[in-house]
Amino acid sequence: MTPIDDLTAFIHNAMPLCATLGITAHSLTAERVELSLEWSETLCTGNHILHGGTVMALADSAGGAAAFLNLPDDATGTSTIESKTNLLGTVKNGIIVATAVPLHLGTTTMVIETEIRQAARLVAKTTQTQTVLRPPA
Repeated sequence: MTPIDDLTAFIHNAMPLCATLGITAHSLTAERVELSLEWSETLCTGNHILHGGTVMALADSAGGAAAFLNLPDDATGTSTIESKTNLLGTVKNGIIVATAVPLHLGTTTMVIETEIRQAARLVAKTTQTQTVLRPPA
């Protein structure tokens, strides 16, 4: 398997929705997560436009992966508790790429910013807050 195949298999296993949507992982580091999604008629709304929820799912997946890769040692996982997305352009073909970077890495919450681009064009910008999950006391 190539490194991208290994990363993609990891993200599909960790988040099965990524497999359903056909998301590919290109970078999974604590500093930067990069995932991509290819346009498909099955992921569209009217007029062959990629559904906003699909774009948001890609952003949430990238942000969740970035938070997971930054979890403290005593944490068991992470979950999105707030997400704000500005959809800035339509996608009618091709590939979109989500790049997520941490803005705040706290012990109880993390804030991740994700840009979705189609080539150089900014399609969406998401800021999300992730909670740090721990076992019950």
